[in-house]
Amino acid sequence: MEIKGDVVIRPMQKRDLDAANAVIESCVMGWNLPDRVKRLSLRSYRYTAYDLAHFEIVLAESSGAGVTGVAAWEPAARADLPDDQSGLLLHGLYVSPQFQNHGIGGLLVSAALAAVRREAMNGLLVKAQADASGYFRSHGFIRLPVENEKRDYPHRWWLPIAQMPLSREPPDAPEHAAP
Repeated sequence: MEIKGDVVIRPMQKRDLDAANAVIESCVMGWNLPDRVKRLSLRSYRYTAYDLAHFEIVLAESSGAGVTGVAAWEPAARADLPDDQSGLLLHGLYVSPQFQNHGIGGLLVSAALAAVRREAMNGLLVKAQADASGYFRSHGFIRLPVENEKRDYPHRWWLPIAQMPLSREPPDAPEHAAP
C-alpha cells in the first residue's frame, strides 16, 4: 500500500488515542506470540490520556492514510543504561503493518533522536520485542549485555548519539518495539 501525501510527525493529542491504539493493536496482533497471549497483553500496550502526561508521544500521519505510526519515549532508568550515560527509553515504536518499509519508522526514530539531542543526552535505549531485535541491530543499535538476569531485559539496544551524524535519518521502521 502506498502512502498518499506527505508524512508529518506531530505530538499526539487526546483526540488521537483511538487512532494511535488502532496502529498499536495491528502491530501487536502481528507479533510472533500465541493469539491468547496477544489478546491478554494488548491492554498494557495501549496508551491512555494519563500516558500523555508521562511520555512524549508522537504520531506519523499522512493526509492520504491518517495515523500510520506511533512512538513514545521517556527518560531511561540509569540502571538500564551503559555506564555513565544518559538517555531516553523508546517506550514504544509502532508502524501499521501495511505501511512498514516506507520510511515511517525511520522518521519516528529520528524524532526520538532529536529529543535525545534536545535534552543533551548520550543516546537512545530500546527494550525491543525479541523479533524486532534484527531491525535495531541492522540500524546501528548496539545490544547491551545482560549483567543481572533479575534486572536486565534481554533485548536492550543502545544507539549512542555520538555515533550519529546530525543529518542521518535512520532507515525504515521496525514492526514494533516495546518492553
